[in-house]
Amino acid sequence: MADTDRSACAISRVYRGTFIHSTHKSAVQILEDALLGVNTEGKIAFIGKGEELHKLTQTFGFSPAEVTQLTQNEFFMPGMVDTHIHASQYSYAGTALDLPLLQWLNTYTFPVESRFKDLEFANKIYTQIVKRTLRNGTTTACYFATIHTDASLLLGQIANDFGQRALVGKVCMDRNNAVKHYKEALQESQEETCRFIAELLHKKYPLVKPVVTPRFALSCTGALLRQLGAIAKNNNLHIQSHISETVEEVKLVKELFPESDSYTDVYHKHNLLTEKTLMAHGCYLSDEELDLFRETGASLSHCPGSNFSLCSGVLNVRNVLNHKVKLGLGTDVAGGYSASMLDAVRRTLDASKVLTIQDPEHDTLSFEEVFRLATLGGSQALSLEDQTGNFEVGKDFDALRVNVAAPGGPIDLIQFEEPKIMLEKFLNLGDDRNIVEVFVAGRKVVPFTEPAE
Repeated sequence: MADTDRSACAISRVYRGTFIHSTHKSAVQILEDALLGVNTEGKIAFIGKGEELHKLTQTFGFSPAEVTQLTQNEFFMPGMVDTHIHASQYSYAGTALDLPLLQWLNTYTFPVESRFKDLEFANKIYTQIVKRTLRNGTTTACYFATIHTDASLLLGQIANDFGQRALVGKVCMDRNNAVKHYKEALQESQEETCRFIAELLHKKYPLVKPVVTPRFALSCTGALLRQLGAIAKNNNLHIQSHISETVEEVKLVKELFPESDSYTDVYHKHNLLTEKTLMAHGCYLSDEELDLFRETGASLSHCPGSNFSLCSGVLNVRNVLNHKVKLGLGTDVAGGYSASMLDAVRRTLDASKVLTIQDPEHDTLSFEEVFRLATLGGSQALSLEDQTGNFEVGKDFDALRVNVAAPGGPIDLIQFEEPKIMLEKFLNLGDDRNIVEVFVAGRKVVPFTEPAE
């Protein structure tokens, strides 16, 4: 029986073939010889079986000749969700991985980020990272920009122009003793954050929204954190920051905020832990802190590439999931050297296996579970599950058309494989050459059509 939405919108695309996605009940659900229709608003209008073609053509008013048939080596999967990425750090991705976090920030990150007051420089980097992530299958990205309002607005414009779903954050920091020119005054940070939010919302971009972004507790005074909590509440906005990434960071936060019970309590006391909050890392969160995440509805972004590269730590994802805390994956460019969510998938599996090496009783994550974290899990972590994350009628069609046997691609298929094997091969071996087309809200965004000047 087909699942349908008989709204007045006409059908713009119909596909027939294999669809692979996650649901609440199943980490991997495979729909073979399925029909999926997308309406002119970019939403999924129906999902049915191939044998229901005649009935669906009558119900939705399309011709069988309009159906696009996937090949036996192709499948559709949901677009991937990068829940934590620093767009401003892309210029040095793949380098500068020789220092621990706090020294890394002072030596590499802050000097580069300070250059984004130059809008020409910002335009070049931000265009490259949006195009690269889209090519890599990231249909939704949660971006950190810099402290510069106009450059951050530019990132929102570029994401909109190329059709990516994005949360964009102007970074807020009024404390930086190491690189003194890269910080804001308290009032300036508040005023510029309000300007950023107002101007970005005024643009009415359909898929790009602001996110309140205190860099992390070490870069913010309590007064700034309190103001940002109020701004987020008054505007009903998302919040993003970092938490418990390294042992040294956790120790310094305790010294800076002695009145708080924990790192998590610092954010909680300043009204920054809400059901629309996403915190990156969390390697050293206690069970009590995870309980507070669950109670407030806050989410975690697991960024294993960065955690390995900067020798920060290894998050026990199984423990987070056992605490029923929402969790997605992040590339964390440029602490993470790769802007591909496929790399985040692989490093997530590696991190779980490292924990199993250390403790054979550890319940290792399966590739199916990690597939869900990269798609549906990310949409849940960003409170966007009603719009994206899997193939359900009424949701936006955010999807990747994957060809496991793409000519010149990285995968050699020795024989015809069942869909689940093709998915596993793509997650472990695939790259952008296997991603034939990318759709966001029903719009084909890859291959690119350059935005009009």
